[in-house]
Amino acid sequence: MLVSKAVIPVAGLGTRLNPATKELPKEMLPVFTNSPNGEVCLKPLVQLIFENLHSFGIKEFCFIIGRGKRVIEDHFTQDPGFLQILRARGRDKSASDLKRFYDRLESSKIVWVNQPEQRGFGEAVLRGRPVVSGGGFLVHAGDTYIISKNHEYLTHLVNEYQRLSADAVLLLKEVSNPSQYGVAEVERIGGDMLRVLSVVEKPQRPQTNLAIMPIYIFDPVIFKALENTRPDRGGELQLTDAIQKLIEWNLKVYAIRLRADEVWLDIGNPEMYWDALSTSYSRAKTPT
Repeated sequence: MLVSKAVIPVAGLGTRLNPATKELPKEMLPVFTNSPNGEVCLKPLVQLIFENLHSFGIKEFCFIIGRGKRVIEDHFTQDPGFLQILRARGRDKSASDLKRFYDRLESSKIVWVNQPEQRGFGEAVLRGRPVVSGGGFLVHAGDTYIISKNHEYLTHLVNEYQRLSADAVLLLKEVSNPSQYGVAEVERIGGDMLRVLSVVEKPQRPQTNLAIMPIYIFDPVIFKALENTRPDRGGELQLTDAIQKLIEWNLKVYAIRLRADEVWLDIGNPEMYWDALSTSYSRAKTPT
């Protein structure tokens, strides 16, 4: 697989979820899922993302981390003593599930890169350059998760990236409130594949209702685009603006839509987190 590396930004402050996220990173908030034995359990969202990408075939991870996020590094550090405690207390199923997580960690290369100041999602991605600059790579936000049978959305993204020799492939979803997201204007080029004509970050008057999900496949040229993109009015470097730079350079930017049976979990604010909890619990109780 040509795409074997992932950049996962987890440096955001999560201020819309305060005070719950004052000490606990929002990426560590739990959602429901199924354990290997089929029981409903809770896992931190960032662990679910890692396990999903690992089982898809990604084995090299670059986490972009900020101040106060040490708990994420601790969670991704194996703790044999805790395994022994679980087993001593007869929690064999929990111990087995945790051991599987640790086995995935053991078979992965994980690099932690510090982002000292909050300067935008694009700046976080740019900090991953020394780790993933050797070829195509995945960017996956640490607060978004897609429930998808057999990793279909990832397979679709990677296949189209390779088939079209793309410089970027985006994941889109129709939403009712596009002004809260990056928004794409597209044209169909055959089948369900889309060419991206323009992207705008949180437009006041969206041209479409196609929101950009924070999951992408990029060629390393995105780093050049980020270096040539100015920060927004708030002083943040937006990844959406760098994607627009790729389009202005006449590079190949494509997109696919999230399929109807694929579910997007976002924990950006209290209402979204409640929806993520209820949706993930329903899915875990009645897995398809």
